[in-house]
Amino acid sequence: MMNFFKATFLLSALVMGQAAIAQFKQAPLPYAYNALERAVDAETMEIHYSKHGAAYTTNLNKAVAGTAMEKESLEKILAKVSTGSAALRNNAGGHYNHELFWTILTPNKDTKPSAALAAAITKDFGSIDKLKEQLNKAGADRFGSGWAWLAVDSKGKLFVSSTANQDNPLMDIAEQKGTPILGIDVWEHAYYLKYQNKRADYLGAFWTIVNWPEVSRRYEAAIKK
Repeated sequence: MMNFFKATFLLSALVMGQAAIAQFKQAPLPYAYNALERAVDAETMEIHYSKHGAAYTTNLNKAVAGTAMEKESLEKILAKVSTGSAALRNNAGGHYNHELFWTILTPNKDTKPSAALAAAITKDFGSIDKLKEQLNKAGADRFGSGWAWLAVDSKGKLFVSSTANQDNPLMDIAEQKGTPILGIDVWEHAYYLKYQNKRADYLGAFWTIVNWPEVSRRYEAAIKK
């Protein structure tokens, strides 16, 4: 009888541990690995999603397990990420950044910003071409690994910024804080197989796969906060 209760207890603990580890999930990729070939090759996309992206999700769950942040939303974790470990910062950022990244890419050609986002881009940058120039410069000038962002600040204004490693504008340590609506991954694993050291070529091609309807949806959600 004692062995039965011991086995039941151990099984229960294992199940509870697995449930805790599974708090954050990697969403399914919304297109095939080869769907973005005009800008990103299939091998890069597969490695990026199934290895790098998946690892951030797994390691985030490990980082929050047994801590006060275990039951909190990802946005709340990012808002006080400076109070946690380096592993928490790197993996919470990595999970958030990549989950956003997959959604703002599309195999559909020639998508356009919504009227509301297009008007905001014109107001805050002058034109969509000038926005692209600023984002490309932010990505090209980022030394080493990081991200270039289009984000919305607390007053609803669009801004471009760049962060190192897996940081993002939602973090309490960000120099410019806001809600990201578009992010460009400039870690070498995002482009090196196809472009090698030609990051500028990758940045130029990136705009052919931007999912502007999704970016627009994120913009409209951000200005309502």
